Amino acid sequence: MSTNYFIVPEKDHNELVSAAYAKRGFLKDEADDAARFCAEAARHGIRTHNAIKALHLDEFLGSGSQGCVPGAEIIEKPSRFRAVKIWDAQKKLGQSTAYRALEECIKLADTYGVGIVAVDNAFHYLWGGGYMIEAARRGYIAYTNCTAALAEVVPFKGKFPTLGTNPHSWGFPTTDAVGFPIVVDWATSVVAMGRVQQFRREGMTLPPDAAVDEDGNVTQDPNKASSLLPFGAHKGYGLSLVNEIVAGLIGGSLPTLRSCWTPEDDGEKRTPCFFFQVIHPEAISSGVFAKGRDQAANIKAVIDDILGHGNEGCLLPGQMEADAAKLTDEHGGLLFSEAEIEAFNEMAVECGRPAWILDNLKQISI
Repeated sequence: MSTNYFIVPEKDHNELVSAAYAKRGFLKDEADDAARFCAEAARHGIRTHNAIKALHLDEFLGSGSQGCVPGAEIIEKPSRFRAVKIWDAQKKLGQSTAYRALEECIKLADTYGVGIVAVDNAFHYLWGGGYMIEAARRGYIAYTNCTAALAEVVPFKGKFPTLGTNPHSWGFPTTDAVGFPIVVDWATSVVAMGRVQQFRREGMTLPPDAAVDEDGNVTQDPNKASSLLPFGAHKGYGLSLVNEIVAGLIGGSLPTLRSCWTPEDDGEKRTPCFFFQVIHPEAISSGVFAKGRDQAANIKAVIDDILGHGNEGCLLPGQMEADAAKLTDEHGGLLFSEAEIEAFNEMAVECGRPAWILDNLKQISI
């Protein structure tokens, strides 16, 4: 079954999204960072974390609540380790904080072979894979995790949501080997809550064993979904727990209180935490590769072996995102469904900009 999409020039998209963030009080550099990130999500086919999701998150948990402060300044905390930076983000916009953390990690990796930035008091950075694609495109190995903005996931064999969707994201510089960065990126729930919201918009059904209703019963109806389930049972639960433990080591507090603001100060923190790590490929190279190969050729040989032996039809992580980006380039703009265009037009009304007229947009069927 084909789906119809409308093509929106990236410039038009970025101007609208930046204006929407500026309308909410964000500084120009923050608004531009948000627009840049949302364009990257749309370019790579990440429909669950485009501008619609980003602004929805900001409205309910960010500047529209107490989770994000426009114009906040990052405070660098003392660290006795040269390759590690520790930041108090003071609730700065997540995308701006994450882009800055990535750049700092790259700078550290160029000097020390590895760079780490741990971020406390953050606001959610949305799609971790976007930052990993950026790092991998520039030739680095990278990893990030963060705690989700809300506790929406029930632990394995549990009844109450005490975990976030807690994504893990890895990026590898494999463009020379396979034509695109290999990026492993996933939420630790069967689906992200953004996917539930997308399915509500599009009138679609959730996959089995992905969500429960308010009574704890498994449901495939996105309109009834109250909490999420971890993927792979105990395996997804364990990976989700990793994020909470890392955040706890950084300074994060109780997951069930995250983004739950109360009038009185009870001493608990309610903000997410980020962890970024970038490794320079030379830092882990033994220099001893079979048959005289160099590091890049060796990576290609390894991947070719994995995808050989009858496995030629297998996809690599990041391949679907790379294909979506090619489609974007081919058609000269970002692809959105009619329902998404309607949501963008609501955004335009909010910030006093002209709506996107469907008849004026190029349409394709995929």
